[in-house]
Amino acid sequence: MQPPQSASERQRWLVDGMNVIGSRPDGWWRDRRAAMRDLVADLQSLTQAEGEELAVVFDGRPFELADAGPVTVEFAPSADDAIAARAAADPDPGSLTVVTSDRELAARVRACGASVTGSGGFRRRLEAARGPD
Repeated sequence: MQPPQSASERQRWLVDGMNVIGSRPDGWWRDRRAAMRDLVADLQSLTQAEGEELAVVFDGRPFELADAGPVTVEFAPSADDAIAARAAADPDPGSLTVVTSDRELAARVRACGASVTGSGGFRRRLEAARGPD
């Protein structure tokens, strides 16, 4: 049996939801809510496959989502501001990776001690975790 992971050993992800969705021009803008639901489902697959802690922040007003399971979902008037505030308040920002391709947001969360990974690369990771359609 493995010992429990300390907070600093556990990888945690904070996802700029609309930035990841917008990383591919697949027509998501025709049904923004469906795109959000699809991203949450992909995040669920990833957390189930890899056991990492995942949270996503979307711009806009909340709406009913199916059970997000282990994925924390937040809505905010400005996802960038909400993500930056969460990184600034985090007691262990070194274990936090923010997923965004927004340079300004990336600089803000790096200043707090969080890591950043690009939306396109993360989206490919989600697709690999989901498997073939």
